[in-house]
Amino acid sequence: MYDVLSPGAILPQAAMRFGDKPALVTSTRMLTYREIDAESDRVASALKACGVHPGEMITLYAQNRWEWIVSYHGVLKAGTVVNPVNVMLTPEELSFVLRDCDSAAVFTSSEQAAAVVALSRQLPSSPFVVAFGEAKDAPEGAIAFTDLTATEEPVSVFGPDPASPCTIGYTSGTTGYPKGAVQSHRAVALNCALTATMHGRTEYDIVVTALPASHVYGNVAINGTLLVGGTVVLMERFAADEALRLEQHRATMFEGVPAMYATMVAHPALESADLSSLTRCTVGGQTIPVPTVLRWQACTGAPLIELWGMTEISGLGTTHVVHAPPVPGSVGVSLPGVEVRIADLSDVTKEAPRGEAGELMVRGPLVMLGYHNNPEATAEVIQPDGWLRTGDIALMTGTGHVFVVDRRKDMIITGGYNVYPAEIERVLAGHPAVAMVAAGPVPDAVKGELACAYVILAEGAEATEEELIAFAGESLAAYKRPRLIRFVDDLPRNSTGKIMRRELINYGSDR
Repeated sequence: MYDVLSPGAILPQAAMRFGDKPALVTSTRMLTYREIDAESDRVASALKACGVHPGEMITLYAQNRWEWIVSYHGVLKAGTVVNPVNVMLTPEELSFVLRDCDSAAVFTSSEQAAAVVALSRQLPSSPFVVAFGEAKDAPEGAIAFTDLTATEEPVSVFGPDPASPCTIGYTSGTTGYPKGAVQSHRAVALNCALTATMHGRTEYDIVVTALPASHVYGNVAINGTLLVGGTVVLMERFAADEALRLEQHRATMFEGVPAMYATMVAHPALESADLSSLTRCTVGGQTIPVPTVLRWQACTGAPLIELWGMTEISGLGTTHVVHAPPVPGSVGVSLPGVEVRIADLSDVTKEAPRGEAGELMVRGPLVMLGYHNNPEATAEVIQPDGWLRTGDIALMTGTGHVFVVDRRKDMIITGGYNVYPAEIERVLAGHPAVAMVAAGPVPDAVKGELACAYVILAEGAEATEEELIAFAGESLAAYKRPRLIRFVDDLPRNSTGKIMRRELINYGSDR
């Protein structure tokens, strides 16, 4: 249906088909397909005028906003490579990324621009800084976005080799310095197209999301919708009360991470929210307890489609076909043309027995080209036969449905037994007093580690530590039960809303 070999070709083709139809809606502006295509043309022309050459890296470092989306497509139209950066990165972390990928320019918000300008002057590449917004808001040393794009010069869309680098997305760096996963144009474009197909997106869809555009899940949600001519309503950041006002947009889809849904089903505004326009929703980024899925579906009448993906495959690797029978708790089946397998935990060259947990492996056109300037790290995760080690523990049923158990690195080892935090979270989420829960290890002199659950209680609800531990014991083996409960008001999260389990150990206190 589409001859799209690069995500940079999405807007030109969509503009020809959908013209004055709304493409992107934010709190400050609505752009039609024709307008968003023209705005991104101006970014491409400006980059060329600034002497940026095809193949160079351009960093995008800001919260969700219309200029971010326009810049993403403008960078690709100029033949340059997008480096989408998590807005929560510290200056030190940002400095590493800019230095590692030798960025030629940084697009950022006016609020962050002064700090980025100071940082850029310390880098060998001396990237120029573009501040989103008006000229009056740009600090000294930065170029205002409105000034940069004040051009009517025509631009010819760059026609890349589909196998060449398109984006470079850095991992969180929890085990050391971040690694830049380099994705091809083919991989990014295919992920958008295949995801749109699996979820049944059409030009009649209105998709509301607060997923960061810098994250692969957010990118696929946004560009998969633009690919088919739908309308994206992009929230700057997630707020439950705002997200629940979906009726003002007549949204057909909402896309988010588990913490967003857990927050919404526990929010007082849910009772009066009109969610009748929703036809399906998606959730990914982390395992979600089945009770949360069922609560959301009961409130909306729309299926909540689970999915799994990662930076190293440019987005999704598995999800459900929208009209297929539901399989609660599963992240679905592999995308078309993508292979998945479950490897033995002690030897990834061998298959784990069907139905037993092992490491999830992926192979196919979505797998990254490698980690930027890091062949050793690339060789650690991509096997000689092309299989990518994901680091996720999963099992597969006879129908090919994948159930993610947990992250291998998040595993709690207590008294020699392996305990997966997601198992504890799934069970405790079913308690009526629990609004949100995360589990992690705490040191123990005898058993090495103990499982601790960090619980946010539902508004007006009460529960004791003993009560919740006993509740978990009804469904979990003795060694899997949490030994401690810590009641907290919030949980540490990253920019996507995913709970950061590694920060839990010093979070909250016993009650």
